[in-house]
Amino acid sequence: MDSSEYDGGERILHLAGFPDQVAKARRLVSATLGREHPLHDDCVLLTSEIATNAVVHSRSGDGGLFTVVIAGTADGVRVRVLDAGSAEAPCVCHTGEEATGGRGLPLLEALAYRWGFVRRAGTNEVWFELVPAPALVPAGRLAAVR
Repeated sequence: MDSSEYDGGERILHLAGFPDQVAKARRLVSATLGREHPLHDDCVLLTSEIATNAVVHSRSGDGGLFTVVIAGTADGVRVRVLDAGSAEAPCVCHTGEEATGGRGLPLLEALAYRWGFVRRAGTNEVWFELVPAPALVPAGRLAAVR
C-alpha cells in the first residue's frame, strides 16, 4: 500500500515498510525537485539512507508503514521520514571500511546543513535540511566585494 498527497508546500508519500519501497521514496524526491535542482543528488541519496533505516531498523519493516515528507523552498529542502519506531534511538555509529552498512547517519552528518530526529509516542522522525552552497567569489573580485 502506498498513497501520496500534497499538503500546501509539502509532498507526502505513505509507503509499506518493504525494502523495494525505498525506490519510491527516491522517485518522490527526484520528481519533486527535478534533476536540474542543485540539491537533487544529495537529497535523493540522503532520503534513500533514512528511508532504508526506517525499513531496516524500525517496526515499519515488520509489516508497518513509513512516510516521506518533502518541502522545498528557495532557501533549501527539508525531508522527513516518519516510521513506526524502534527499541533504540538512531545512532551515528561509525563502521569499519569493510562494512556493507552503517553509513546512513554519518552521511547525514557529512552532507546535511542540519539534521536530527524526534522520538515520540513510539515513533521516529528523522529529518534533514539541505541548502544551496553560497556562490564563490572569484579571487580577483574579492576587493570589490566589501
